[in-house]
Amino acid sequence: MAALRSYVSGAWHTPPDEGVPVHDAVTGEEVARVSSTGVDFAAALDHGRRRGRELRALTFHQRAALLKTLASHLNEHRDELYALSRRAGSTLADARIDVDGGIGTLFAYSSKGRRELPNDTVHVDGDVEPLGKGGTFVGRHLMTPLHGVAVQINAFNFPVWGPLEKLGPAFVAGMPSLIKPAGQTAYITARLVDLIVDSGILPEGSVQLVCGDAGDLLSHLTEQDLVSFTGSAATARTLRAHPVIVERAVRFNAEADSLNCSILGPDGDVELYAKQLVTEMTAKAGQKCTAIRRAFVPRDRLEEVTAAVRERLGRIVVGDPAAEGVRMGALASLRQRDEVRRAVKAIGGTVLFGDPGHVEAAGADGELGAFLSPLLLLGDPERDEPHEVEAFGPVSTLLPYDTTEQVIEYAARGRGSLVGSVVTEDEAFAREVVLGLAPWHGRLLVLNRADAKESTGHGSPMPALVHGGPGRAGGGEELGGVRAVLHHMQRTAVQGSPDVLTAITGRWTPGARRSDDDVHPFRKNLARLRVGDSVTAGPRAVTLADVEHFAEFTGDTFYAHTDAEAAAANPFFGGLVAHGYLVVSFAAGLFVSPEPGPVLANYGLENLRFLTPVKPGDELTVTLTAKQISPREGAAYGEVRWDTDVTNQDGASVAKYDVLTLVEK
Repeated sequence: MAALRSYVSGAWHTPPDEGVPVHDAVTGEEVARVSSTGVDFAAALDHGRRRGRELRALTFHQRAALLKTLASHLNEHRDELYALSRRAGSTLADARIDVDGGIGTLFAYSSKGRRELPNDTVHVDGDVEPLGKGGTFVGRHLMTPLHGVAVQINAFNFPVWGPLEKLGPAFVAGMPSLIKPAGQTAYITARLVDLIVDSGILPEGSVQLVCGDAGDLLSHLTEQDLVSFTGSAATARTLRAHPVIVERAVRFNAEADSLNCSILGPDGDVELYAKQLVTEMTAKAGQKCTAIRRAFVPRDRLEEVTAAVRERLGRIVVGDPAAEGVRMGALASLRQRDEVRRAVKAIGGTVLFGDPGHVEAAGADGELGAFLSPLLLLGDPERDEPHEVEAFGPVSTLLPYDTTEQVIEYAARGRGSLVGSVVTEDEAFAREVVLGLAPWHGRLLVLNRADAKESTGHGSPMPALVHGGPGRAGGGEELGGVRAVLHHMQRTAVQGSPDVLTAITGRWTPGARRSDDDVHPFRKNLARLRVGDSVTAGPRAVTLADVEHFAEFTGDTFYAHTDAEAAAANPFFGGLVAHGYLVVSFAAGLFVSPEPGPVLANYGLENLRFLTPVKPGDELTVTLTAKQISPREGAAYGEVRWDTDVTNQDGASVAKYDVLTLVEK
């Protein structure tokens, strides 16, 4: 059988040797061979860096649109990836977690890229920071893509989701990826990359693939590259200490194994708890870095929980994923099964369900395939082994506790986890446990009857939330929405005058020049409108009759607007004041250009602050300035953010905010 090909330097590479055999987890048959012999790792990284210029030339929105197209393309090939996943021991439900989860992550990052990032090649992070009293020296943080390659070293258990959840944020950021899958399931990832490359959707160099050993790959990294690793904590430590990574301060993100816990509160729903625990034990045959390894239960509820979990485990049929009724397939390999058996022996305790040495496998030979019974253990939480040894398979250990303080202490003995969960109806208990566990966990789920139906589960990382954890879990963060995109970018503090920062960032900076010509900016489409275009309108006097009418018309009769004596006693006002929303309404009436034209809609205000009270007799002037212009890809319009400054007759700002409009291109 020919070894799997790698895709490097713009071409498919076939290794000259036979490679290492990979076997079907169900039948034991050889399904592929892997070898990276002959791969020029230095050339591959150089190719990614050079072709990365094309990717960086695209805007965030353009990259996001390509990601959506790719996700739709892969969606059409799910059945093929499902079929390959069966050879790795995955049931259809398992394959959907991997395949659909990966494709869904691409869709999510496409959406976030278009909604939360600008239609530009740079991202401005945070507000303007004044650095001088006169306003002529200011600073701002700018985010730009790293000029390297995102090297992605993945684990065997998620051959589709693993690469795609790393590819999504890297691609949106403008950084090419080099994917290095684990050998046991590399044939699935190889087909995934084959589909990506053959589609021609992504610019050349955006994705490369190395099947087999990593060779001297890490030795060719530069300061502009980064490494994202998923795997064991021991391997993470080894890679993190690589001389090149240390010497060149290469960004290194690790998502490692962890002894995740689930805590049943004294009042928690046992059926919810048992259902979640069994799901986490058997999904992907327990081969999930987020699976529940330590199940903490109140000592006086131990028998109740044991009975509920055993009853549910008794319904689980283990065997060939293609056989009818099978709910749990095989582990990824016989080697993996042997490692789990050794770990179970090391953990010790009492076996409450299952047999580590034997399981009846429906539709398959239980010895040729990497089958293992789900194993429920009863452990001693005072011993070290349950908190230190992970059995990376369908194994969980019940651990009794007596007090809230005690279970928090027990959970911390895992020395850092990706995820923990708490099953309780008691919100005070939930708060105490969550705050106690938070320093040791990357994500925490509180499960109760109110959220159970919609909950995505203990073990399901979501694109919008951080995936990672401290300590043993690797100390890194993946996903987390735009946070993961920014991980692939450099944050640079830029200092200068408001005009300079406006020119560099493409966003109008307070204090910069404004352009106030004879054409109202609302009469300009996006082709004519420029950042800094503005209009100043007013003044308009605010009368007591205006305030009284607004109060009657809106029903807002708060005493500061209607009761002169009470308003005079207010330390902030010292007399009657106009409603803040009356000020905003008057400002809109001043700056609007009412005729039909390029401005299609006002769709919101942001960052509204009332700064100085407006009293009857004050006169209002408003200055509206085009602050940011964002054309929408594939639409006939774009978004314009307008800086709005409402001042009184003394020049003092009474209100500041951003107006958001949709404007024709």
